[in-house]
Amino acid sequence: MRILVVEDEKKVARFLEKGLREEGYSVDVSHDGTDGLLKAHVHDYDLLVLDVMLPGKSGLEVVRELRARESSVPVLLLTARGDQDDIVLGLDAGADDYLTKPFGFDELLARVRALLRRGGSARPDRLIYDDLELDRVTHKAHRGGDRLDLTPKEFQLLEFLMLNTERVVRRTELLEKVWDLQFDPMSNVIDVHVGHLRRKLRESGDDPLVQTVRGVGYIFQKGEAK
Repeated sequence: MRILVVEDEKKVARFLEKGLREEGYSVDVSHDGTDGLLKAHVHDYDLLVLDVMLPGKSGLEVVRELRARESSVPVLLLTARGDQDDIVLGLDAGADDYLTKPFGFDELLARVRALLRRGGSARPDRLIYDDLELDRVTHKAHRGGDRLDLTPKEFQLLEFLMLNTERVVRRTELLEKVWDLQFDPMSNVIDVHVGHLRRKLRESGDDPLVQTVRGVGYIFQKGEAK
């Protein structure tokens, strides 16, 4: 899943980016509201973590403009302690939740998970395909009862492929949803991660499940790609 953090305090932004990446999320960062709004329009994010006090456009303005354009992306507002008026205005503008500074990362992570689960029926907590099961809340995956030892990025890759079973996923889609804006699209890191994921899937089952569609991308299905 891909998250946009819009926070002008660079120390706080780095803290959030590092923590969320370690939890297996793809993270983009903006330091002002204008750039954050642009990124939110251009890219398909699963969640926005948005500070209220921002240069350019305030967090409240960003939320209003997103909702005016009928964007339903979940928004978690970050506010200074005691700014009750901003909290009320933000929720009225269309934000989904808020967190007052200073906050613990565990609390933020719990709210992030709750908002991602709340995103709708298209976001089930568990994904199941054949003998493979992936838990999106605990970030654990099992095949045939065996726990898969996946890195955070391998987990994200498997999650996205399982959300799109039996259809061809283009490499550009993986760049958009699994990797972030700092990723070099000319590198072979996607192929390396797919190779590692195939090997781990095959260790717990006969079928690697991830098939290559030459010149296009990959398909997640049993047997050979047609």
